[in-house]
Amino acid sequence: MAGSRSERLLALLQALRGHRYPVTGETLAEKLGISLRTLYRDIASLRAQGAAIEGEAGLGYVLRPGFLLPPMMFSQEEIEALVLGSRWVEKATDATLSAAAATALAKITAVLPAALGDAVDETALIIGPRDLAVETADIAALRSAIRRERKLEIGYSDEAGNVTRRVIWPIGLAYFERVRVVVGWCELRADFRHFRTDRMASLAETGARYPKRRMALLSEWRRNMDYA
Repeated sequence: MAGSRSERLLALLQALRGHRYPVTGETLAEKLGISLRTLYRDIASLRAQGAAIEGEAGLGYVLRPGFLLPPMMFSQEEIEALVLGSRWVEKATDATLSAAAATALAKITAVLPAALGDAVDETALIIGPRDLAVETADIAALRSAIRRERKLEIGYSDEAGNVTRRVIWPIGLAYFERVRVVVGWCELRADFRHFRTDRMASLAETGARYPKRRMALLSEWRRNMDYA
């Protein structure tokens, strides 16, 4: 595998994170394009830096969660992807998430080597102006309800301006070019429905948790939508 030693160690960490169960040294070495001897040396280096890598030669290795390799190392393309994504979130989401994106990028920049930190400021990728529909829903409250699997009562307006009362189980929030759309189970229709947030005339938590887990509902929704 080409690249600096720090890049190789980071790649090894990423490879270990991709396996919940022990993976053999031979498999790791083949995946990374390095020799077994180099792999064993890199595992020893990561352990010396505090990585909880369990296992041994012949039995396989597994990384226990909770370890980050300092300093963070990224390629030029990875930096551009981080900056572009952060700038998009700043422009296209609610104020809370926008501020979080800026803070997250600042934290990442703070632990980068000086040369890579400069690359964050100098990236030429730009997010253009966006023509978002006028928002009526509390997007931060929506995201909170999705995370905590809480039912919401909404007043939902159709194209003619007629408002119906719905109780929904919000399971996802999609960001399109002009609008944001909540994916959820609608108790009124007894089916999955999509709700534009700019048509939500009112929104309030019911205090109840919906009866299924969000990931199970998302999987069911994807099957219904023929999504892979």
